[in-house]
Amino acid sequence: MEINTNFWKDKIVFLTGHTGFKGGWITLWLNKMGAKVHGYGLPPKTKDNFFSEAKINQVMASSFIGDINDSGTLLNRIKRVHPEIIFHMAAQPIVRESYLSPVSTFKTNIFGTINVLEAARKVNSIKAIVNITTDKCYESREWVWPYRENDSLGGYDPYSASKACSELVSASYRNSFFKPQDVHVATVRAGNVIGGGDWSNDRLIPDFLRSIDNGKVLKIRSPNSVRPWQHVLEPLSGYLLLAEKLYEKENLLTRHGILVL
Repeated sequence: MEINTNFWKDKIVFLTGHTGFKGGWITLWLNKMGAKVHGYGLPPKTKDNFFSEAKINQVMASSFIGDINDSGTLLNRIKRVHPEIIFHMAAQPIVRESYLSPVSTFKTNIFGTINVLEAARKVNSIKAIVNITTDKCYESREWVWPYRENDSLGGYDPYSASKACSELVSASYRNSFFKPQDVHVATVRAGNVIGGGDWSNDRLIPDFLRSIDNGKVLKIRSPNSVRPWQHVLEPLSGYLLLAEKLYEKENLLTRHGILVL
């Protein structure tokens, strides 16, 4: 399957978390295909950041700095834009930060998702919604093979648990509200990503490059851990393809209620 670039021409897209690493890259990609991207997210967290360096706001239809926990402002922005497709990327994405700030992590990753979906069901222009979660939403079994889409949700740390809850919230809204409205909703679960423009803290590759710049020895927090890596454009291509298929309401193969591309 390949992305149909013609599909995205003049599509109105609402993107939460557009100031982040993945958000910046998918904005550039959508813009290149002719989509009109409206962003909603917090200011970049680091002085050096992809959003500013790549001047991403200059290629957007609009860029709004706001918090997804502010449900009223979020609803007003979505109503003003009248999007056809929503990508929900805004989140507290760092595991170690979730131990330091568990309440705000749960609030942002659970109630932030609720706010996005609640606003979306009040706007009749929306055809498809993709909620970006994580492969860490599964219950940790400490086994050697990859987790499957139908494995149990769980998560020991607050970040993973909050993302598992976001999955359940999405499933509830999909079945309770969006199916009757003929709006297609799906979640996507990618692993660790790498790529240019990532200045985030507590990520292995950015930490490695910072250690070189600062002339310091890199400290590996979990040297015995094994992590899967993929370039940022790999999961983004899946998000885009999925959104296209949801919008077109194609009959996708399903297993255990999971969309399979």
